[in-house]
Amino acid sequence: MVHTTGVLLSFTIMEESMKISVKMVGLGLLMALLALPVFAGGGQQAGAAGDVIKIGVFEPMTGANAAGGAMEVEGIRLANEQFPTVEVGGKTYKVELAILDNKSDKVEAANAVQRLIDRDKVQVILGSWGSSLAMAGGEIAKDAKIPVIGLSCTNPLVTLGNDYYFRVCFIDPFQGTVMSNYAFNELKAKTAVIVQEVSNDYSVGLAKFFVDNFKKLTGNDNAILATVNYNTGDQDFSAQLTSIRGLKADVIFAPGNYTESALVIQQARALGITIPIIGGDTWETPEFIDVGRESVEGAVFSTFFASEVAASPVAERFLKEYRAKYNKEPAAVTALGYDGYLVALDAIKRAGSTSPQAIRDAIAKTTGFEGAAGTVTLDANGDATKSAFLKSVKGGKFTFQTIINP
Repeated sequence: MVHTTGVLLSFTIMEESMKISVKMVGLGLLMALLALPVFAGGGQQAGAAGDVIKIGVFEPMTGANAAGGAMEVEGIRLANEQFPTVEVGGKTYKVELAILDNKSDKVEAANAVQRLIDRDKVQVILGSWGSSLAMAGGEIAKDAKIPVIGLSCTNPLVTLGNDYYFRVCFIDPFQGTVMSNYAFNELKAKTAVIVQEVSNDYSVGLAKFFVDNFKKLTGNDNAILATVNYNTGDQDFSAQLTSIRGLKADVIFAPGNYTESALVIQQARALGITIPIIGGDTWETPEFIDVGRESVEGAVFSTFFASEVAASPVAERFLKEYRAKYNKEPAAVTALGYDGYLVALDAIKRAGSTSPQAIRDAIAKTTGFEGAAGTVTLDANGDATKSAFLKSVKGGKFTFQTIINP
């Protein structure tokens, strides 16, 4: 005999239990989802809506300039870790980084800036390594009226005619003068050859400023015996180097990207060219030494920072934290990345507003700001007046030589 009433009662109890279980599971899942952190650009945890300020970053993380972009991002991230919030009008805002790869490409640089503005809604942007990339992104930022702080982009055209682009580094007219003075005064050079990366605005611009000053120093309009060109990505420079081997110049000035420059020097030495070869700030990457090896021993270049003579409290903190985190010495552009972030935060605080226009106006008034790589005072063009540091490769390491003040 089957007791149907009891069975129905059992099914009813089981059904209700299952409903309760499903509800509990659903509630637990919902609670778990709500407990998950919300992440925004750059992997930083976001705060409540309206409590976040976004700083965009467009840097070459892949492609020919990837090493340079990575070093600048290191400095930006370190500064963000140390100073993750900013006070604006008595309210604390969390600072998030939205970092995009411009792929060492001008079109991608413009696209990256557009995405930072349209998708990520950033209030200010940092970058980019490579003056050509900076200029490509700068036009987009200018049209959108979003301020940008350049870190190591030294070509004068980056800020010229763009009221929304600023920078924390010196510019090429100064750097070109420094290196031509070094060639004339220290190397006693009376003649020179230029080897330039003709597809690179940085290289062409820096070479021009070197040439102009070198001719003045020597008093000889024919002091430059030859100018030879190559393109970004080239690996064989034998034709260019063979054409200048017999000119018997006193020095070669070869500003360009670190990989190509190292190959130029390596192949020059293999062809028996023994005269000094000097360059600019882009040489200060580990890849320059890795590629050039013993051939780049003695190479001299100008740069933005030297840990050996960094004595300010900001520089000391930067060095301490960087060494603890990465267990190595920072590159000059890493210090500039750190400073660019701090200048942005300082401007936001002084603006007392999250408005990009107000932040832009505050950046333009930056004066006497003490950073890791020196004091930042911006002129009417948005350029910083900074000292240059000369370094050379000795024993497979970058070694500080001297400071050149503007």
